[in-house]
Amino acid sequence: MKTFNDVINSSRVVLVEFYATWCPHCRAMMPVVEDVKALLDGRAGVFQFDIDENRELADSLGVDGIPSFILYDNGKPVWTASGEMDGNVIVSKIEEYL
Repeated sequence: MKTFNDVINSSRVVLVEFYATWCPHCRAMMPVVEDVKALLDGRAGVFQFDIDENRELADSLGVDGIPSFILYDNGKPVWTASGEMDGNVIVSKIEEYL
């Protein structure tokens, strides 16, 4: 199994989302995140972590709301956001680092 460090270093630019299956805002973002993946077409990694299954990891990263997004460039966090947002906002933020 990949470690979180492997995940954030799997591509130069990586977006990580923390979500929960019971969270209505997270459920609303699921198709948006799928669209983001499709629009990026493999140019950046996109990974999702269920906060209930990854509580220690989320806590260690300071995630206190869901959905939460963390953008990594060369393994370093460069942008964080939480809540529902337009997919184009996410894509344009990622493209700043591509």
